[in-house]
Amino acid sequence: MDELAWETLDSRTSYTCEGFDVVTDDVRLPDGTDAEFDYLSEEDSVVLLPFDTEGNVVLIEEWRQAVGRVNRGLPAGNLESGEDPEAAAHRELAEETGHEAGGLTHLTSVEPANGFADALFHYYVAHDCEPTADQELDYNESIRVTTASFTSLLAAAREGDLRDGRSMLAVLYYALFERES
Repeated sequence: MDELAWETLDSRTSYTCEGFDVVTDDVRLPDGTDAEFDYLSEEDSVVLLPFDTEGNVVLIEEWRQAVGRVNRGLPAGNLESGEDPEAAAHRELAEETGHEAGGLTHLTSVEPANGFADALFHYYVAHDCEPTADQELDYNESIRVTTASFTSLLAAAREGDLRDGRSMLAVLYYALFERES
């Protein structure tokens, strides 16, 4: 066991709501001190960087109550219980945008906020996306579908106009590691 590891003595769900739980762990720190640690717990998620058949990125615009504004970003959503991430990626793309992908490529998986959440995001590039159906939005989703060139998204990231962290990571990761290959 690593000398930095905390020992979990007990764990309980302190609060549950739609989308996440707040978990409280009773822990023993490496120096022997007992403490409590609270964190958000949620299902894994998928985030898609979908390119249409013209090479543009399919985006969504959606109200985000926590920040009080419409957010421009990439389609994303939680896995359903027992669902494979790739299946979830296909499902979320169709539900949020009405598009189907000709193919998917796994881009990366990250823990976006592991200091206070157990979230795991699986990123996919969706290729040759075409509109094939109507959106099937959840009751609390109001989504407008748009497109933009990848170059304009990269510029928005550079200028601080792409505020959504999930989308920013996908755009920058793709630009750094995948775009040229």
